Amino acid sequence: MADPAGERPRVPAVSATYKLIIFDCDGVLVDSEPIALRVDAQLFAELGWPLSEEEIARRFTGRTTQYMMDELARHIGRPVPPDVVARYNALFRELITTELKPVDGILEALDKITTPTCVASSGSHEKMRLTLGVTGLYERFEGRIFSATEVKAGKPAPDLFLHAAASMGVDPADCAVVEDSEYGVAAARAAGMAVFAYAGGVVPVERLEGPGTVIFTDMRELPRLLGEVR
Repeated sequence: MADPAGERPRVPAVSATYKLIIFDCDGVLVDSEPIALRVDAQLFAELGWPLSEEEIARRFTGRTTQYMMDELARHIGRPVPPDVVARYNALFRELITTELKPVDGILEALDKITTPTCVASSGSHEKMRLTLGVTGLYERFEGRIFSATEVKAGKPAPDLFLHAAASMGVDPADCAVVEDSEYGVAAARAAGMAVFAYAGGVVPVERLEGPGTVIFTDMRELPRLLGEVR
């Protein structure tokens, strides 16, 4: 954590001993990013700000929905109509219900991880109940799920990860975060936590690299990287 002088916390060297593994949700546990990008691109085009899925991923992956909507409203010069948001949410829910799957390899990884775990996501609790529920992952984390709606500032601020660690009774320096977005990675570093950045999703690997960070592309490798398998 930051010291009284206001210096940024030191990101610990990646080690093999952690007391808590904090998982992001979208793109780490559930493969929802491609679905969300399709729906977002449709919404943005309809409202007059056509962006490619790649550009939407660059700008908004890892940020809250509210941040994205605020940026969209700022660009188009008017509030996003509630009926459009409702249609967006309905389409997203429909596609999630019919298409969503766990991230490839995550089930095998979770089965091998014995260290306590939790979820800390920019998404709302309602969204996580849906996505984790559809994929059969909700029961694995029930009671240990934290949302950016619970803190003042979302990622890349460290608030959410610090809140999760405090709620679980673990010092930030003893935590490892599994993320897939540059904003989530930045938040974990700012919280003084080791980072395991999954580069098998929509964010290019060069945007995840940095101090205290292990880059990997296969979730099945995560237990070994965390020191769970020797």
